[in-house]
Amino acid sequence: MALTPSTMPPLGTIAPSFSLFEPLTDKVLSLPELVSPKGTLVVFACNHCPFVKHIHDGLVRLGREYIMRDIGIVAINSNDIREYPDDSPEEMIKMARTFDFPFLFDEDQAVAKAYHAACTPDFFLFDGDRKLVYRGQFDDSRPDNHLPVTGESLREALDALLAGQPPVANQKPSVGCNIKWKKATS
Repeated sequence: MALTPSTMPPLGTIAPSFSLFEPLTDKVLSLPELVSPKGTLVVFACNHCPFVKHIHDGLVRLGREYIMRDIGIVAINSNDIREYPDDSPEEMIKMARTFDFPFLFDEDQAVAKAYHAACTPDFFLFDGDRKLVYRGQFDDSRPDNHLPVTGESLREALDALLAGQPPVANQKPSVGCNIKWKKATS
């Protein structure tokens, strides 16, 4: 299991806009439709990654809690489905049914590149002005390290945002599977 860390783009970066397909509803959703005036969380995830599977239940709980507090949340799968068919839109529907937020497919990987996403899971939290206030890990738990999945790091950032406080100072990169980039064709 190779570990790939987040790229940690600069705080204050504006959320790149997008319009992506949602397999569960067979609709195209755009960032302006998904943002909340209080803040928006963009999560890069996929079906097959053991790191995503490890935090899945905690992410579902966190999603439910913070959606109730008016945080917009969206998950995006940017993996190459030719090489990783478990991440296909048809397979995404299974995971999407567990979420209370959209799970979108970034087929051409342009959104992952625009966000400088590097791994799954990778978290990007934006304030009401779509400025980046947090990028990094869910918590310190990893598959096989026996720490409980709490979402502590991301919760701290979300709570600071909702309280109108400055971004949390200690932001650790997320670590997970690398995004499965498409191979260049000649």
